[in-house]
Amino acid sequence: MARSARDYDESDVRVRPNKRGSRPRSKDRPAHLDAVPGMVIAVDRGRYTVLVAGGAEDERVVTAMRARELGRKGIVVGDDVALVGDVTGDDGSLARIVRIEDRRTLLRRTADDTDPVERVIVANADQLVVVSALANPEPRPRLIDRCLVAAYDAGMDPLLVLTKADLADPEPFLRDYAPLEVRAVVTATPSGDSDGGTDGLDAVRDALRGRVSVLVGHSGVGKSTLVNALVPDAARATGDVNDVTGRGRHTSTSAVALRLPDDDGWVIDTPGIRSFGLAHVDPERIITHFPDLEAGTEGCPRGCTHDEPECALDDWVAQGHAGPAGASRLESLRRLLRTRKPQTGD
Repeated sequence: MARSARDYDESDVRVRPNKRGSRPRSKDRPAHLDAVPGMVIAVDRGRYTVLVAGGAEDERVVTAMRARELGRKGIVVGDDVALVGDVTGDDGSLARIVRIEDRRTLLRRTADDTDPVERVIVANADQLVVVSALANPEPRPRLIDRCLVAAYDAGMDPLLVLTKADLADPEPFLRDYAPLEVRAVVTATPSGDSDGGTDGLDAVRDALRGRVSVLVGHSGVGKSTLVNALVPDAARATGDVNDVTGRGRHTSTSAVALRLPDDDGWVIDTPGIRSFGLAHVDPERIITHFPDLEAGTEGCPRGCTHDEPECALDDWVAQGHAGPAGASRLESLRRLLRTRKPQTGD
């Protein structure tokens, strides 16, 4: 006798047992001892471009995906990784990244000073190059100071590259930053040069030689133009500054690592930034980059921010313990400490 649909309930459901039985999933993962080492040079929508070294004749570029066992662990440009699968680099091939090697440095930022989420920019760079135009658009000192703090916190050497010196005198800017003892290089576009020529480019090359350098700066400062001059086949897109807002448009949409000619180092170009949050930086670490002042903090009251009337550093400097440049150094320290305060129009 036929049954209607209303006559069925859950007791009528039959589950066919697994003939092999059920067994718990193993937490053991393969060691991948035969994995091939490589360096991530670009990231694009879940696909990673990895340079696999094997001698001058066997070096190749491999497209890879993240292996499931890595979970949600982020992979960024500059990471040293281990690959398995198809590592030939042939068209249509796809390898798997199964391991991220220990990072030597890690450049990070947050969206603002209250954001708990860190954005990893690049890994394993040893020099942070802060690119700033002297005019069109105007320099943004607070943003530059924040980048310097991030460099110190990451254990990277900072370098200032000032562009468009043909439009403004760099000396006032250089005087302001002289107490920080940060190396600076000035570049300019020669008058009447329509081919993107750059005065001062040799000095930039000297500063980058043998280093892994990451370039940061807000849009419109000429960062991509500089990269194209340093690496002629880079073909990074360039754009103009808006005459109304004074801001540039984002021409680089993702970070990419580019080898300098003659295998003389790497530059990592990054998208233009408009803010550089430092929520991940402990202000207590900033003072360690001023050893001539750090000893003077022993007389500070508990919880001293080193930027208040009771701070012992004023007397320390006045007594000459920090040397003839002590006052300038103290002001530089306090300027960097103030970068940890909320951003209001960098």
